[in-house]
Amino acid sequence: AQPLRLCPQAVHETILSNRFLIVRAKKLRCGREESRRFYREHAGRFFYQRLVEFMASGPMWAYILAHENAVPLWRSLMGPTKVFRARNSVPDSIRGAYGLTDTRNTTHGSDSPASASREIAFFFPEFNEQLWYQQEEPRLRCGQVYYNAEERVHCVFMDEETEL
Repeated sequence: AQPLRLCPQAVHETILSNRFLIVRAKKLRCGREESRRFYREHAGRFFYQRLVEFMASGPMWAYILAHENAVPLWRSLMGPTKVFRARNSVPDSIRGAYGLTDTRNTTHGSDSPASASREIAFFFPEFNEQLWYQQEEPRLRCGQVYYNAEERVHCVFMDEETEL
């Protein structure tokens, strides 16, 4: 496994090289209480406390990604949850290359569009998903987008009509 400090940039590059659009990105730090809330569906399971501790252990990047079939594609790029399996069956996956253990496996990905909506609301409470689908998503589909490296997100080209 590579040093963890390389992971954020490697994950970011994987996102871009697989032609995901980065709708929003945010560097943040979750405390234990936030981490417990995020993983509450796993409360009581043997790995729950390890997940909470890892999530609360330092800064991380949260992303909203867009792509046709974004959920299954992202899950495929992450690789299996179990790092041993990822290293052996998909060594070039994110978890195969950077994961340390099953609970310190570098990345998280929603398991369904419904989970994605819930998790987006958790990390990006200011984001209005419905408004995004109405206003930005059609422009993204038309290719009216550019990548802003400073903000680490894709932006929609605005026209005079939109700016009014």
